[in-house]
Amino acid sequence: MHMFFVKPEQIREGRIEILGEDVNHIRNVLRMKPGERVRVSDETDFCGQCRVEALMEDRIVLTVEEEAPSTELPAEITLFQGLPKGDKMEWIVQKNTELGVRRIVPVAMKRSVVRLDGKKAGARVSRWQAIAQSAGKQAGRTRLPEVSSVVSFAEALEESAGMDLLLLPYESAEGMTAARKLLGQARPGMRIGILIGPEGGFEPSEVEAAVQAGWKVLSLGPRILRTETAGMAVAAALMLMLEP
Repeated sequence: MHMFFVKPEQIREGRIEILGEDVNHIRNVLRMKPGERVRVSDETDFCGQCRVEALMEDRIVLTVEEEAPSTELPAEITLFQGLPKGDKMEWIVQKNTELGVRRIVPVAMKRSVVRLDGKKAGARVSRWQAIAQSAGKQAGRTRLPEVSSVVSFAEALEESAGMDLLLLPYESAEGMTAARKLLGQARPGMRIGILIGPEGGFEPSEVEAAVQAGWKVLSLGPRILRTETAGMAVAAALMLMLEP
């Protein structure tokens, strides 16, 4: 069932008006007809199954049939991702959106090859946010994740302050027994951070600064994971820990 997102003010007395680009998508791409069903979320408290009532030139009118359960993880996960090369960030955004990550923060680190600033950074972030939106709809997310502006490593540590559980995969960490204990600390309602280095990994000084800021290093096993894989591995493990 196709998923669409609206603002709370578009929902009135059991009816919803779909506006903007989604009108064309429903009418001309999906070619939906009255009576067909979709899921709608306002990204706050409402998610429901709806029936198409009328298709107009500038809007689609839906009737709410029943509320639907949220598909969000019971904890808020933020991925702090060291900037990778090429189009790897697009893959990272797409797959972590599917896994339920709430927020993705691109981080410029010492070993990041890519340097983004000004208009170039803004264009990339807009592109990543569009990918997150598309992936969120495809995955049936109740809320779309946010892709933030690019931040420095120091800014990332500042943003993580106050989170309940901070996880940093690192090759020098203890084995999987210790990793399972750390992951087992995840609880519903927590704000959880995942910090991933770029292709060249972390500088030792970055790991030291992160540990001083409250981050806990953990192993992901004896194999070396690529930067685009490591965050997904942690997110998937947390999903197994958190989902009821």
